[in-house]
Amino acid sequence: MFEKIRSVIIEDESAAREALKNYLSKYCPQVELVGEAHNAKEAIPLLHELEPQLVFLDVEMPFGNAFDVLEGCKDLIFETIFVTAFSEYSLKALNQSAAYYLLKPVSIEELILAVNKVQQHILKDEIFNKNKIIVENFREEKPEKRQIILPTLGGFEVIKMEKIIRLQGNGNFTDIYLSDGNKKMVCRFLKHFSEILPYPFVRVHKSHIINVNFVKSYHKADGGYVLLEDKSEIEVSPAYKEDFLKTFKT
Repeated sequence: MFEKIRSVIIEDESAAREALKNYLSKYCPQVELVGEAHNAKEAIPLLHELEPQLVFLDVEMPFGNAFDVLEGCKDLIFETIFVTAFSEYSLKALNQSAAYYLLKPVSIEELILAVNKVQQHILKDEIFNKNKIIVENFREEKPEKRQIILPTLGGFEVIKMEKIIRLQGNGNFTDIYLSDGNKKMVCRFLKHFSEILPYPFVRVHKSHIINVNFVKSYHKADGGYVLLEDKSEIEVSPAYKEDFLKTFKT
């Protein structure tokens, strides 16, 4: 018999809070709700008092947002499932941080999936202070300076985006080549990274994304290819050539 996941809901809208409590009671029996808060100001002392394993955290609230809560609880380690209205900026940063999030109105299927993933991490003792990285990413004004959490076969790795030279699709995986010469195999399709990585990352081929800061030269021969600082030659396919060349026009 598994131990229940001690959880807290932080949500300012009473209807949304009650709906989430109802869904958890009906569809997520592994969750034990031990407390709730209505805003960021209430949340910080409550989380220190209860020290939950999982927090359902509304992104926008009175008296501060979700990231103010995480900043105020940086000495605590817990899994976070964000609950948010759609925002392209916030979703991109959450995806870069490998965070779990639910869009409002909350889907029961997505809720069950997110809770199951958290449960697996707890059972495998794969919990680390991901919240610290999430806060740092949101505070960083230059997107290319953010960190990205990579799900690998062995768990997670945290990489600074500016150290990534290029990414190459490899079936169900993506190979990521770093400036220190290392290569990481990540459990995500290349399409995932094309959606979350900011400029200076540019897709140049169905199988390749490059960091244009590492481009040494571009050659028109053989249909077009770039030479990168790691001495790799990457084909620039016709479908992506125009967008790639635009990045070098002043």
